[in-house]
Amino acid sequence: MSQSTVGRYGPAPTARRHRAAIAAAWIGGALALALVVWLGIGIVQDPVKWSDVGFSVKGAERVDVTFEVTKDPESTVECMVHALNRGYAEVGVIRVTAGPATTQTVRHTVTVATQELAVTGLVDSCEVVAAG
Repeated sequence: MSQSTVGRYGPAPTARRHRAAIAAAWIGGALALALVVWLGIGIVQDPVKWSDVGFSVKGAERVDVTFEVTKDPESTVECMVHALNRGYAEVGVIRVTAGPATTQTVRHTVTVATQELAVTGLVDSCEVVAAG
């Protein structure tokens, strides 16, 4: 009792289906490329960037955090600076305002009061705020 394989796994492929599959693959690839370009442009045009420079634990009461902010010299940004304990739990936080400056990149050192011993201090986020 031998059965033919035609029809066993669906209809036999046709030239029309093959062209449709190729067209769908091209359209999917073009959409994926457009998404990557759109996300890349958004990252490049980010109006503010920051980088952690270092920290110094000053006992269980505070940690000094040094970071740099790069932005339009005329803009004002607010940054959230966090102190974390050994288990990565937040033990202190401070909001820092960096106003207009004469240069694009400005270095700041701030003191974050802590509720217990911190093992690190870092900038979590910075965003441009409206003037005034």
